[in-house]
Amino acid sequence: MQSKILSRRDLEFLLYEWLNVESLNQRPRFSEHSRETFNAALDTCEQIATDLFAPHNKKNDQNEPHFDGEKVHIIPEVKTALNAFCEAGLLAAGQDFDVGGMQLPCVVEKAGFAYFKGANVGTASYPFLTIGNANTLMKCGTPEQIEIFVKPMLEGRFFGTMCLSEPQAGSSLSDIVSRAEPQPDGTYRLTGNKMWISAGEHELSENIVHLVLAKVPDEQGKLIPGVKGISLFIVPKFLVNPDGSLGERNDVVLAGLNHKMGYRGTTNCLLNFGEGKFRPDGKAGAVGYLVGTLHRGLANMFHMMNEARIGVGLGAVMLGYTGYLHALDYARNRPQGRAPLNKDPAAPQLPIIQHTDVKRMLLAQKSYVEGGLALNLYCARLVDDERTGETPEVRRHASLLLEILTPIAKSWPSQWCLEANNLAIQVHGGYGYTREYNVEQFYRDNRLNPIHEGTHGIQGLDLLGRKVVMENGIALEMLGEVMHKAMLQAAHHPELAEYSKSLARVLQRIAQITKQLHGCGDMNKTLANASLYLEVFGHAVIAWIWLEQALLSLHKQDAHDADFYAGKLHACKYFFHWELPKVHPQLDLLASIDSTTYEMQDQWF
Repeated sequence: MQSKILSRRDLEFLLYEWLNVESLNQRPRFSEHSRETFNAALDTCEQIATDLFAPHNKKNDQNEPHFDGEKVHIIPEVKTALNAFCEAGLLAAGQDFDVGGMQLPCVVEKAGFAYFKGANVGTASYPFLTIGNANTLMKCGTPEQIEIFVKPMLEGRFFGTMCLSEPQAGSSLSDIVSRAEPQPDGTYRLTGNKMWISAGEHELSENIVHLVLAKVPDEQGKLIPGVKGISLFIVPKFLVNPDGSLGERNDVVLAGLNHKMGYRGTTNCLLNFGEGKFRPDGKAGAVGYLVGTLHRGLANMFHMMNEARIGVGLGAVMLGYTGYLHALDYARNRPQGRAPLNKDPAAPQLPIIQHTDVKRMLLAQKSYVEGGLALNLYCARLVDDERTGETPEVRRHASLLLEILTPIAKSWPSQWCLEANNLAIQVHGGYGYTREYNVEQFYRDNRLNPIHEGTHGIQGLDLLGRKVVMENGIALEMLGEVMHKAMLQAAHHPELAEYSKSLARVLQRIAQITKQLHGCGDMNKTLANASLYLEVFGHAVIAWIWLEQALLSLHKQDAHDADFYAGKLHACKYFFHWELPKVHPQLDLLASIDSTTYEMQDQWF
């Protein structure tokens, strides 16, 4: 029976035929691995996701965590699933052998985790955040912090969070007011509030390791304005003794749970630090431990934030992907109506997949979700090159590509795989809007991702305001070279030559408009166009990704799964005929450097 979480055939096509993941085994870090070990890891992920995550996805949504004033209550199936995840060693899948990891390439680790995102994004959030937390401390923490906090996370005994936003600051991290007062023993005492903290309170693990952004006051006791004053701290729910045993409760208190339209299975918290309910030694404030150096908190936290941004993109892809597979299965099995020219009411009804408009909606979904998955796995492959590339040049090339693609990897799936969920509901007709069918939940869950880890607006500002011009535009130039390589190959194939020309025209215009936007002399006008620029740029990137997939699928008519390759070619055709042309009027608008939105006044609304 075909999975309705993720197509394994598609996954293996991307990993082995496109990204050439097996070649990574030639690098020392991955030399003990093979395609067989990669497949074994993927098999484990698929089985646990299918057997233990997916079955309680709806129950998790309908019975969201609740707080009785003392503790948070979560349905027991969540802990059962997470225990299996941890016992399989998946929290440490990408870590070194010497800390109990599997030392898998990032691209294989993320491919495996995709199953959990698609099966049950609410439950998957707990290990997702823990992995990101552990990765950050592995890069920035001291050996003692790694021993005390990271190793228990990799074993699944502790879970982790990231605590950035505050009620009054939101995404404007320069305006946070949480304080960290230095203590004679080298620790800090934190006071303040953190809002929208996913997985911030629960009893699914022995301890919760919060990574908290806060400001250390200056000699006059004042907080330093802006982001430069921000530092990063470990603040555990329970203090940890030198022998690794749990100590007293730290002064971190759940003030309440937020109730969101989706992701209901993940506790989302307002946390108070230093409220005074728990004071282990009679002093005010939650005990915290500095990570890295003072005033480098945002730079250190960006390790986790960038990983989370790509992870959010992958989650958006997978919610769109499972919605697509549910819609595909429904369309194949739902009889309704007849062919437009068949006037015989006694003729048998057709499965709705034979109706042209249903094909249109399914094809759009396929192009969005398979394109989005390819983009996110490509970014994960860049992480492997950044970490283990054979030369400094290879590592730098990967790092710059990753920089410019991260806003796209986060935002494009969050917009277009959400649209895939919208279309999946439409394929189901009236049933799609009922809670008895899964697709309405997928839409609600995915609607959070355009906001998660920075809105479209923030990603657009990052892309247009920083990434395309950093180091005199070198990242943009490198990405263009990679894309042109595929276009040159496609130009030699009659079936793809026109697509190559179409993409070349779009890329040429993007390059010209980027210069126009940054040469207009008014950065306010430039950045007023950032969100539209992000959307255009993203569509161009996905068009390139589809061209890459089409090149691999040409002339596979004799393959044992020729239909798979034909589907890839047709999805590429759809994207170039129906999607890429959408960017031309958007490019016209960008070229005009329109200031309508910037000029609008508050009192005019």
